[in-house]
Amino acid sequence: MAKMRKISAKAARRRKRKTRKIIMGRMKEFSYRGYSLEELKTMSWDELAELLPARARRTLKRGWDEERMKTVRKIINAPENKVVRTHRRDLIVLPQFVGKRVAVHNGKEFVEIEIKPEMIGHYLGEFALTRKEVKHSGPGVGATRSSKFVPLK
Repeated sequence: MAKMRKISAKAARRRKRKTRKIIMGRMKEFSYRGYSLEELKTMSWDELAELLPARARRTLKRGWDEERMKTVRKIINAPENKVVRTHRRDLIVLPQFVGKRVAVHNGKEFVEIEIKPEMIGHYLGEFALTRKEVKHSGPGVGATRSSKFVPLK
């Protein structure tokens, strides 16, 4: 017979609140620093830059060269189902990118990303990791005498 987990009263109230939200269909509306997505899309780049973090703000104020602008236009004008491939990891996610699909190069392959509103203000490269997690196997040839005889579980 399965063990019954004892949950606290606070956790029970939290679960009840969460299920009530799902049942009623109320999900939290997205806002970035108090502005809705539609308001962000209508802002000029200078107004948007004032809301972004310091590094992204400085990048926007300095301006982009023609190659970066070409990539930005390509992403904005792409249809919803088309994936835009790019090596530009240093592009800031703008509100106009939301809903688009971008494949960002990580040095070996293209990692496909669907841009969500929570990504605004971040760089594309943050979502295409360049390093893999290290997974070690058991001891092998060249292992020291003491580590060769690791007991199996």
